[in-house]
Amino acid sequence: MDLLVATNKEDTVGYGDDHYTKEVTELIKQQCNNDNIDVYLFVGGTPANIAFLKQALRPHQGVLCASFGHINCHEAGAIEATGHKVLPLKCGQEGKITADQVEAAWLDHYTDGNQMHMVQPAGVYISQTTETGAIYSKKELMDLSQECKKRELFLYLDGARLGYALSSKDNDVSLEDLAHLTDGFYIGGTKCGALIGEAMVLVNDKYKKDFFYIVKQDGALLAKGRLAALQFKGLLTNNVYTKICGKANEYGQQIATTLKANGFTMFADSPTNQQFVVFDNKRLKEFEKKYNFAFWANKDENNTIIRICTSWSTKKEDVKELLKDISESK
Repeated sequence: MDLLVATNKEDTVGYGDDHYTKEVTELIKQQCNNDNIDVYLFVGGTPANIAFLKQALRPHQGVLCASFGHINCHEAGAIEATGHKVLPLKCGQEGKITADQVEAAWLDHYTDGNQMHMVQPAGVYISQTTETGAIYSKKELMDLSQECKKRELFLYLDGARLGYALSSKDNDVSLEDLAHLTDGFYIGGTKCGALIGEAMVLVNDKYKKDFFYIVKQDGALLAKGRLAALQFKGLLTNNVYTKICGKANEYGQQIATTLKANGFTMFADSPTNQQFVVFDNKRLKEFEKKYNFAFWANKDENNTIIRICTSWSTKKEDVKELLKDISESK
């Protein structure tokens, strides 16, 4: 906010040609240790996903993803609305898919005598963190990358919550790794401390040509690039991005530990800021009077799975009070 206010009266060139956008592009290139990447700034994650997948998919093609994948269940059919089918692969509660599943899906298509009448899988979508807060290890990403290259599939990573993945104590993946193992990914800002903004990183030259046209056509081009650029400058300088997300992870783990210690059943194990827990509906009504959380699913007629989520702005005293209420609830 300080950076935005300080430059509020400054005249800048529009549509990403301003010097702040160019500056943050160079900063991202440095942190990815890759001078060959292209960077585009978006307002949110859905426009970023639409733009990349429209660029990467031909009319008869679809994209493989986890059944819990964001584009499959939480984007209101945004990808299908572009004319491309999402091809879900069954996943566990951690929301991850494997290289073996990608191989099986590819073989299922190309060994089917009717494949010409079916949607052709052309790429793989994953997210880091997953929709239920899990993270892919470097080994898992390497396996997926290798399989995708073998089958001539693209690998695209949704990084809406990338800051929480990078700052997790279980993480062994860097931005440099992502700029080597994927064909494209984005660095999430909106869910990781920014007012708005996602930074799309195009790695594979194949998907760079005319990408600007796609962004513009979809109404996703920022006229004032400064707005997102300065926020990423603030986040990616002095490790602010991982520091603030790391604090959110710490609070998330404290909440998970307390829930488990008090007999709650976790829907999924998450090493990051999102915690998914089963609440009996009677107890849930009491918590609703004091706390905001997200509905995930009805487990049965008496129990509901909810998501408790911390962020960069979560206060220590609020977490302490929640832990106390969890311990005293009956």
